[in-house]
Amino acid sequence: MSKILVVEDSLAQRQMIYELLTKSGLTVSVANDGVEALEKFDQQKPDLVVLDIVMPRMNGYEVCRRIKTDPKTQNIPVVMCSSKGEEFDRYWGMKQGADAYIAKPFEPVELIGTIKQLLRG
Repeated sequence: MSKILVVEDSLAQRQMIYELLTKSGLTVSVANDGVEALEKFDQQKPDLVVLDIVMPRMNGYEVCRRIKTDPKTQNIPVVMCSSKGEEFDRYWGMKQGADAYIAKPFEPVELIGTIKQLLRG
């Protein structure tokens, strides 16, 4: 079973994404910010990361950059999921190495479909 790490500082968003993914048969762990995400990332070795951008302590761009520049973790897919929906935000997220970028609010099928496609890849 695939392990997903959801990194989101909003409790409501975190719970919604957690429930959506667990109902889809995925194993999910959560982190409240970028620093906690990197700690959990090292401990749990997720198969994919769903990552918010605007968070305290360390933003999602920096977390993505760290994952994607480490040879041990660079092949783990990162889905940026953010309320920053402008074209520049999407461009910058992909430039940091994100494999997909989903703007909030999103359709549940869009997030699930993207995750399943990246896990198959």
